[in-house]
Amino acid sequence: MAFRVTAFDVAQRAGVTQPTVSRALNGSPKVSDETRAKVLQAAQELGYVINQNATRLRRGETMTLAVVLIGRAGESATETNPFYFSLLGSVAAAAAAKGYNLLVSFQDSPGNFFGQYDDARQADGMIVIGTTQNPEAWAYFRGLDHADKAWVCWGAPDDDLRWVRSENEGGGRIAARYLLESGRKHPVFIGARASQQRQFGERYDGFAEELRTAGLSAPAIEVDESLSREEQGVEAVRTLLQSGQPFDGIFAACDLTALGVLRALSESGISVPERVSVIGFDGIRAGNYSSPPLTTIEPDFEQAGDLLVQNVLNRISGEPLTHQRVPVQLVRRGS
Repeated sequence: MAFRVTAFDVAQRAGVTQPTVSRALNGSPKVSDETRAKVLQAAQELGYVINQNATRLRRGETMTLAVVLIGRAGESATETNPFYFSLLGSVAAAAAAKGYNLLVSFQDSPGNFFGQYDDARQADGMIVIGTTQNPEAWAYFRGLDHADKAWVCWGAPDDDLRWVRSENEGGGRIAARYLLESGRKHPVFIGARASQQRQFGERYDGFAEELRTAGLSAPAIEVDESLSREEQGVEAVRTLLQSGQPFDGIFAACDLTALGVLRALSESGISVPERVSVIGFDGIRAGNYSSPPLTTIEPDFEQAGDLLVQNVLNRISGEPLTHQRVPVQLVRRGS
């Protein structure tokens, strides 16, 4: 019969007690780095493998995080903004680095709203991402926002929730500076400034502030939020052209709207960037393949995933959470 290595064997090899072995291998801060290194070396030499399932059962942990992707009511999951899939990938990588699995669900109507993953012992904490244009969904999750729930969201329709969000105003200022440095004299914003998607208003505010500093006004074309993001861009350009208002630069509230802007300008025979510069916000990969490729403001996806995961883990540990912003950068392409 093969000899099964136990924690007691590791303790004897490392010259420590069995409880110290357990604490060292489970990441307890009570163990010094020197002792932890000795235990890890002894475990490796003996071929000792931690029974993670038994450890989790003893702790009452699942080592799983739930991710809820909120969609528009009645909208197919295939119509989800690709930005959220990039964000989901970053969350998955950050969770894996911490030893956690993900349980992902798409929710868009009261019939499938669910956030009691911890009570059901399906997950230790929850991250909510997706559109804020589903008030019923956010009302449901706001109802879960009490002291014993470990969850955090990306963006939020209100500041009373625990959120991580892009540095939207700073991104708006970057977009304005880019257009000004490109020699544009009549920049215009396209997007719903009063939307439940609060980031749109924040982006406009930063954009307008930078233009005012340069002595320019910051006109905005409002959009019909019942339309898809791309169609919002198309219709906004048509409205802009019909108005006769001069424009030589456009900052769209998000990349999908910017892609609609590019399409409408092309259909109208207006060359980009020769006559009009266009810049979006989100850094979606589809922008690489538009014609011309879309210049954009991109959040640090890796940091976004790290912050979301670390925040929910902090909440699991009982630590208070604060709102946090993710830095953004200009990605120059061809528009």
